[in-house]
Parts: sequence; structure tokens; C-alpha cells
Amino acid sequence: MAERILVVNPNSSRSCTQGIEAALAGFAAPGLPRFEVTQLDDGPPAVITWRDWFSVAEPLCRLAEREKAAAYVIACVSDPGVDAVRTVTRAPVFGPLRSAIAAAIARADRFGIIAFAEPSIQRQRRALAAMGVEARVAGHIPMNLPMEVLTDPVAPRAALCEVAGRLVAQGAEAVVLGCAGMAGHRAAVEAACGVPVIEPCQAAAALALQAVLAARPSLAAAAE
Repeated sequence: MAERILVVNPNSSRSCTQGIEAALAGFAAPGLPRFEVTQLDDGPPAVITWRDWFSVAEPLCRLAEREKAAAYVIACVSDPGVDAVRTVTRAPVFGPLRSAIAAAIARADRFGIIAFAEPSIQRQRRALAAMGVEARVAGHIPMNLPMEVLTDPVAPRAALCEVAGRLVAQGAEAVVLGCAGMAGHRAAVEAACGVPVIEPCQAAAALALQAVLAARPSLAAAAE
């Protein structure tokens, strides 16, 4: 069986999962590991509160034990369960939030984050503090929209573009979309605000792909 990278949406929103699948479609190519996107059907409709965040850790661990993969991406931009899943598999496990922050600081001195909702900001700030990059955050603005509105191809777009523009005005030289439900809006938001816009599931997928490819035997080793 070909190598696979398992991307798990820890919420139960099918529209969110479909948006993640669409965002990763460009990562498919001959010779590369395949990306397989799934979701926790018993998960919360969205990961909003700390209770939501903690509730998905054990289901994610059980899924990783049951579904073997070359790498895992936990496709929620507050990285729930990432550290827990790392205890049950030797495969690399990536969280979109930390991956997106790494991508943002690789491209810009200061960046802004469009958060899913107000409760998301505290969790995201903890990750920023752990990475030591709080001083590089130009702004952090929540959308406070339901997941099914956020994933609509039209309904939230003007608001997302407006918030991105506000972050740029505050000094952001890159913008991170702070929820996987925003994935379908990346290109439009980037065109509107004029700076790089980072889609976190894509950022995590890129790191997962690099990790899996780097683990392959080199041509020289294979020839020995």
C-alpha cells in the first residue's frame, strides 16, 4: 500500500472536512504520499471551548492506534490532541496552528491571526507563547461565526477580507487563517489584503510531506 498521510478533522462538520480536502487537493502528485482526510463523526460541531479541545484527545488517540499512517495532521487550528497522539504513535504528528505560525514567521516579520471565535484566542496565545513569538503578532481578531457559516463559499468572505485588511493596517505582513473552516477563502482573502495568507492545514500538510519524504531511504543507501 502506498504511504498515506492521515488528516483528521476533530470536529463533526462535513462542510469543514470538505474544505480541508479541497485545500489539500494540490498536494496530490505521482510518487508522493497520498493525503487521506477524515473526521471525528462523534466530535463536537466545532472546537470552541476548552472542554471541546480536551474532549477530542482520546478519540484522536484511538483513531491513530487503529488507522496506521506515515504521518498525521490534526486539522484544527488550536492543535487539540496533538501531544496526546504523539504518545501512541512513532509517526510524526503535526498541528496546523504551530505549522502555520512557523510558515508565517518564515515569510514575514509580523503576522496577524483571524481566529474562529473569542475562546480560541486564549488557546492560540498559549501556542504563541510556547513558540516565543508573541512579539511578532500584529493582531488577533475573532470572527465569532458558526462553522456552517464560515464554510459557506460566499457568506463570510467579505467579513474575512475586512478583518484581514484590519490586521494589515495593524502591521501584519502575513495573515494566518485561524480555523480550518476558512480554508476555501484563502486565495480571495490574500487578493483582498495584499499580503501572504497562510492556510494552516496546507502548512501542516507541507511539513508532514517533508517528514515522510525525508524518512525515505536515499538512492545511495538503496543501492548499497
